[in-house]
Amino acid sequence: MINFSHTDATAATTLDDSVSAARRVYLSLRQRIVDMSMLPGVRIVERDLAEELGISRTPVHEAVQRLAEEGLVEVIPRSGTFVARIPLDGLDEAMMVRNALEAAIIEKAAARATPAGIDQLRAILAQQARAIAASDFRAFHRSDEMFHATLAELSGYPGVWPIILQAKTQVDRYRQLTLPLQGRMDGVLDEHKAVIDALAVGDAARAVQAMREHLDHVLPVLEMTRQLRPEFFTAPRPQGR
Repeated sequence: MINFSHTDATAATTLDDSVSAARRVYLSLRQRIVDMSMLPGVRIVERDLAEELGISRTPVHEAVQRLAEEGLVEVIPRSGTFVARIPLDGLDEAMMVRNALEAAIIEKAAARATPAGIDQLRAILAQQARAIAASDFRAFHRSDEMFHATLAELSGYPGVWPIILQAKTQVDRYRQLTLPLQGRMDGVLDEHKAVIDALAVGDAARAVQAMREHLDHVLPVLEMTRQLRPEFFTAPRPQGR
């Protein structure tokens, strides 16, 4: 049997607090980077963040290192730490993963969705409509995430959604730039409605097609967006011969 002294218990509590603080900082910074509250290229000063949050630098440093591993933060020797730019070359790959997983989800959902589940999706659609009316882009994005997460729940495979979330992190940053474009949110709303209508009658093929058409509209305005804000993106890799 292991006996812990008071000193050991205090040290363990301190360690737990540090881990908990690092996770809180990580989640907060990650959200700010993904929703573009912290823009690509912005310098991150760990000392300033620690002072802002009223904590030591250790959990801030741990959070920043974790974000760097995810490609959301870039540490440049002798220059500093910065919010990473959006990698153009990774967006198509991320969407390929998302398309495959969401097509599988929607096919299962078509077979399993109940009237109550369809009502739940329509309620989310109503939230999105209200967000459009208020020009609230972040509320629209949150309800968009809820729509797709609910589809995963209805499919019987809710664990697939966290995998999709991780895969599409950089795409979500890009989407924050496209939602304000004229008509973009209205288009998403119509696309979601087409998915729901197909699910409501149990037409799996039509539902999958509606989802594919919806996801195919995520990246088409990429070049225009990149030209508007080139400083937010990495340059594409040159194509090999």
